Amino acid sequence: MLWGVRPRVLVVDDEVGVRRALERGLAAEGMEVVTAADGPNALRVALTGAFDVVLLDIMLPGLSGYRVLQRMRADGVRTPVLMLSAKDGEVDQADGLDLGADGYLVKPFSFVVLVAQVRALLRRHSTGGGRRRLRLGELVVDQSVREVSWGGAPVALSPREYAVLDVLAGRAGSVVTKDELLRIVWGDEQAATRNAVEVYVGYLRRKLEAVGAGEVVRTVRGHGYIASTPELDAALGGATRLGGAPRR
Repeated sequence: MLWGVRPRVLVVDDEVGVRRALERGLAAEGMEVVTAADGPNALRVALTGAFDVVLLDIMLPGLSGYRVLQRMRADGVRTPVLMLSAKDGEVDQADGLDLGADGYLVKPFSFVVLVAQVRALLRRHSTGGGRRRLRLGELVVDQSVREVSWGGAPVALSPREYAVLDVLAGRAGSVVTKDELLRIVWGDEQAATRNAVEVYVGYLRRKLEAVGAGEVVRTVRGHGYIASTPELDAALGGATRLGGAPRR
């Protein structure tokens, strides 16, 4: 988990009732939830690497959960994946685990058991370091070495600028408020002001613009900032998310 922020979970299921139930239930457990309804959009969102756990149904329109998982692992995304399926055969479960899944739950499942498995994956991922390579189009934030690149070329950022981008990229597709940035980046909302956030976001944007990545970080007027790409916006249905919920 990143910077003490709420665990971020991607729920992928083509059944709207399942998505809504899991979104409500996991949010009540203190998690930030993003949802996807088909394979291609799930893959676009998952490839950002900006999640702590992915709950992935197998039977999906456009691209199966197996193929989504396979592409994630082939592209180096190590986010823990808990597969969800109505298929309870040993071969089905073995296929998912062989492709790199971290767990397998058969529908219908107990929500209590699902939450327990999610928390176990979060603990395991956190104990293992939890460092990721976050991707937003050509922009890559490598948390293991605290480096940023655009199209393979390094982007020089100050430690504070990096910290701001790290938080925004780690919440890709969701709005991060100025107060959240103050708390996470500065460590104490009393240690700086919202104006300091605006100043450093401005510094960050100028450096991103200089390499052609100026559209990655945007202002959501009245709310805060978001790191995204047109492809990610489309995959999330064009909704700007604040605390995991769509804003209209």
